Amino acid sequence: MILSNTPSTKLGVFGAAILYSAATLGALVAPTTAEAKGNGPYYKAELSQPAAERTVVAGGIAWTCSGTTCVAPKGTSRPLRVCRELQRDTADVVSFTAKGKELDADKLAKCNG
Repeated sequence: MILSNTPSTKLGVFGAAILYSAATLGALVAPTTAEAKGNGPYYKAELSQPAAERTVVAGGIAWTCSGTTCVAPKGTSRPLRVCRELQRDTADVVSFTAKGKELDADKLAKCNG
């Protein structure tokens, strides 16, 4: 005995497979809530004097500066190292924030040292 599906059953199974695939792919490529909220700058630095250029590449990160304020997306290095690289390419750093957490005075002194 050979079982076979009717054309309408085959079409229904095919349609269900397409919908399932589309839903799965959509879930994989849709940003999570955390990613959607993370569109702002990861690093923020206040410099002692305005940066010479609007865009500065320091520590492998592209910084956007306006006056004495510079912002950048997340990098792969530790915040202290990122701060040091920015200080070397611009001016002394008055305050440095990574993911909303400000460097303490001791680390800020190391950044500028």
